[in-house]
Amino acid sequence: MLRKIITIDEEKCNGCGLCAEACHEGAIGMVDGKAKLLREDYCDGLGDCLPACPVNAIRFETREAPAYDEQAVKAAQAKGREAAAGPLPCGCPGTQSRRIARPSEEAPSSPPPESRLSQGPVQIQLVPVNAPYFDGADLLVAADCTAYAYGNFHNRFIKNRITLIGCPKLDEGDYTEKLTAILSGNDIRSLTILRMQVPCCGGIEQAAKNALQKSGKFIPWQVYTVSTDGRILSD
Repeated sequence: MLRKIITIDEEKCNGCGLCAEACHEGAIGMVDGKAKLLREDYCDGLGDCLPACPVNAIRFETREAPAYDEQAVKAAQAKGREAAAGPLPCGCPGTQSRRIARPSEEAPSSPPPESRLSQGPVQIQLVPVNAPYFDGADLLVAADCTAYAYGNFHNRFIKNRITLIGCPKLDEGDYTEKLTAILSGNDIRSLTILRMQVPCCGGIEQAAKNALQKSGKFIPWQVYTVSTDGRILSD
């Protein structure tokens, strides 16, 4: 039948996963870091996903598509509630409830590890773009969950770097403009991007890459990925 249905521009999609979260019917999922319309018959054509997309990658189009199947959607939602411990419709493993086994804690007599943080604030939206500590800095742009997931975060990544953190899933807006201003207006020596192994973290990686490109500078950069159980997956 001919009806109104969404279409997703994969070139614009930054992998944040917000549209999948906004789609209560479960029509949208994340595949290889990009949003996909997985079930056309689950899309009701109301467009709850449109305002959730920060890069305007979703729009309506009128075309041939299966009719919206409300009963199938309700059945899938009921099945999802029964399997609450499994992956959510958004496809993001970072939202799955799980417990991670760890070795026994250090003896109480062990000295606490030393903080390596050298500046403040660290939240991307709060930091001033012309802060003096940016001059000659090695910059770390990290998803905030990485500091909790990776045990050696301070010594491995914060040490000798200026640190900026954010969460593209929870923070409003895109970081590209702010990061572009920081990279353009300061003598940044290198850029390290640290993200989690979840689709929504693609937003912070893409924003940093876009900012580097827009700055017009040739700065050494590298991306590291932390698994949901706290391992470095890319070196």
